[in-house]
Amino acid sequence: MTTAFEGIRILDFTQVLAGPFAVMQLALLGADVIKVEQPQTGDQTRGLMNEGEDLKMSPSFMSMNLNKRSLTLNLKDENAAGIIKKLLPTVDVIVENFKTGTMQRRGLDYETLRQLKPDLIYCSITGYGQTGPKAGEAAYDGAIQASSGMMSQNGHPETGPTRTGYMPVDMSTALNSAFAISAALYRKATTGEGQHIDVAMLDTAIIMQAPQFSNFLNQGTLIGLCGNASPTRQPTANVFPTMDGHIQITALRQPQVEKLFAELDLEQMLEDERFATPGSRINHPEAVFDAMSQALNRQTTQAWMKQLAPVGIPVAEVRELPEVASDPDITHRNALVTLPSPLDPDATVTVAKAGYVTNADGPEVRSGPPRLGADTDDILAELGYEPKEIERLRNTGVI
Repeated sequence: MTTAFEGIRILDFTQVLAGPFAVMQLALLGADVIKVEQPQTGDQTRGLMNEGEDLKMSPSFMSMNLNKRSLTLNLKDENAAGIIKKLLPTVDVIVENFKTGTMQRRGLDYETLRQLKPDLIYCSITGYGQTGPKAGEAAYDGAIQASSGMMSQNGHPETGPTRTGYMPVDMSTALNSAFAISAALYRKATTGEGQHIDVAMLDTAIIMQAPQFSNFLNQGTLIGLCGNASPTRQPTANVFPTMDGHIQITALRQPQVEKLFAELDLEQMLEDERFATPGSRINHPEAVFDAMSQALNRQTTQAWMKQLAPVGIPVAEVRELPEVASDPDITHRNALVTLPSPLDPDATVTVAKAGYVTNADGPEVRSGPPRLGADTDDILAELGYEPKEIERLRNTGVI
C-alpha cells in the first residue's frame, strides 16, 4: 500500500482546530507528522470542551490529531530553535498558526528557514493573513463568522444575527489549507521548488460565500436574515414542524410543488392566483408556510419522509447528532472511526476521519492522538541526542 504522502514529513506547530485538522488530513494519507507542543500545557484544545478526568486529551483534540507524534519544545527558549533547525533537513512541510510575526521573533519564519532549506514548503494560517490592516490580530471562528458577513445571513429577523453551533470557518480553513499544501507538494515534485502559503480564515469564509458575494457584487442582492427559509425566497423551501419534530423541504420547481401540495392535500391552493406560480408564492410566504405547517403537523417526521421522498420531493429530517452517528450510511462511508482509547486500554473512542473514500490507498488511521510529549525522547534520539543530553534539555525546561 502506497499512500499519497508517504515519505513526506511535516512539522506541525498548530493548535486548536483549523491547523491541526489540516495537517491530520495529510497524516491520514501517509505523512509523518511531528506535532510540536509547549511543555506542560500543549495544544490548548487538549483541555477545551473536555468533561473527562484527563484534561490533556479532550474529544476535540482526539479528532484533530490522529496519526501524529508529539514533541514538546519551549519555543521561547533559544535552544528550541536549534532543535528545529537540526530537524529541518528531514522536513518537507512546516505548518504554523501563530499570530503574524511570532515565528519571525523566534527565528523560525519562512525567510529564515528557507535559507537553510530552499525547497521548504511553509504554511502560515491566521485569521486575517500575513499582511494587511488586520495582520497580527487574533481570530477565532466566531469572530470570522461575524466579520466575514456570515452572521448577517444567519438568524431570524425577530432575534437578530446568530453564529452557527459548529465551527464552519475553522473546518473549511483546515480543508483549504490541506488542499494548498497538497498543491505545493505537487508543485515541488515537478519544479523542485518550495513555497510559502499564506492562508487566512477570512479569505476562506469569503470563498465559502462565493455565490452570495457574486450576487451582491454583480446584482446588488443581499439575502439578509431569513431564518430557515431558502435564499431563493421560495416559501415551499423551508423547515416545517411535524407532529414530533421538524422536516426540511426544498421544493423549488413547479412540478415539485404540485406533487408536494397533492401529498399535503393542498391542491386547491394552486387554483388561487396568489399561490399558483413560483413568482406569486414569493409574495405570500406567510400564508404558504402556515398552510404547509398545519398539513405537516398531522403526521410524524418519519411518516412524511416515507411519503414525500419516494415521489421525488427533496426532504430531510432535522436530526440530532446521536441519530446521525447511528445512521447506516455514515457507517458504510467510514466517516467515523473507532480506535483504542489513549486514556484506557480497555476502552475505545470514536472520532471523525475524512470526508471522502477512494478505491485504493485512501485515508487510514495508523495511530491514535498522542499523549503530550509522548514521542519527544524518540524524536531527539533519532537526531542523535544522547540520553544525558535529553535529560539536560528536560531539566532546563527546553522540552
